[in-house]
Amino acid sequence: MSLPATKGFEIGSGFEGTKLRGSQHNDVFEAVTTDSAVKLKPKTNHAGGTLGGISSGSDIIFRVAVKPVSTIGKAQDTVDFLGQKTVLAAKGRHDPCVLPRTPPLIEAMTSLVLIDAALIQLTRTGNGTTMSDQNQVGLNSDPTSQANKRHRAE
Repeated sequence: MSLPATKGFEIGSGFEGTKLRGSQHNDVFEAVTTDSAVKLKPKTNHAGGTLGGISSGSDIIFRVAVKPVSTIGKAQDTVDFLGQKTVLAAKGRHDPCVLPRTPPLIEAMTSLVLIDAALIQLTRTGNGTTMSDQNQVGLNSDPTSQANKRHRAE
């Protein structure tokens, strides 16, 4: 992701998860029976909803760290290109806090990343149908196949 002033990004347990052993951090799955169907779901969500870059079906959880504004109204000691001491005094209008602008940027970038992943998945399965949908109507990946030609003609 490319977000201004972003200094850190973590998914799930993030950096705290690096302090754990694998046996402590692994998301254990359990079987849940609903309407006579058995579904698998993780008991915990240390991975933040992803396993190996693939959604686990759990909520996707991430955190973003944003640095403070560096252009401030307070004069700051610095040096010029020749190494001579000088003072940097910002002039003009500068935001004292980026917080009001940050959540909409993060939400928009998250939406773009998720829809990008969804569109990539659609290209893998073809025209928005799932592999099981294709199998039901006799489609395969070869656009010149007889099954595809028959399906288009119907």
